[in-house]
Amino acid sequence: QAQLVESGGGLVQFGGSLRLSCAASGFTLDYHAVGWFRQAPGKEREGVSCISYSGGTTNYADSVKGRFTISRDNAKNTVYLQMNSLKPEDTAVYYCASIGPTVEGMCVMTPKFMDYWGKGTLVTVSS
Repeated sequence: QAQLVESGGGLVQFGGSLRLSCAASGFTLDYHAVGWFRQAPGKEREGVSCISYSGGTTNYADSVKGRFTISRDNAKNTVYLQMNSLKPEDTAVYYCASIGPTVEGMCVMTPKFMDYWGKGTLVTVSS
C-alpha cells in the first residue's frame, strides 16, 4: 500500500529548529515531486515548500523563505524539511504530499493537485 509517513514534529521554543522527514513506502518517490503543506487550526491548508524529483528545483512560501530548507534523498525514498528560526505562527500540522510521475523542474505547492498524502505531524512553537 502506497503511503507517506511524516515524522520529526514536536514542541519547540521560539527561534528553535526542527527537521521533518517524509518517508515513502509501497512506492518510489523517483520522478515524483514532493511538497510540504501545513494547516493551522481554523485555517486552510497551505503550501510551504516543494521540490522537483531530482531536487534541482525548489520553491518556498514567502512566509518561510530564508528559514526553511527542503531536500531529498532518493536513495532513502525520503524528503526533508529543515525548519530554523521557528515562530509561533509556524504552529500547525505539517503534511507531505507527492505528485507523479512529473517532468524535471516541476514543483507543486497546490494541495488539490497532489496524489498521495501523509497523515501529518504536529509542530508547536511556543513564544
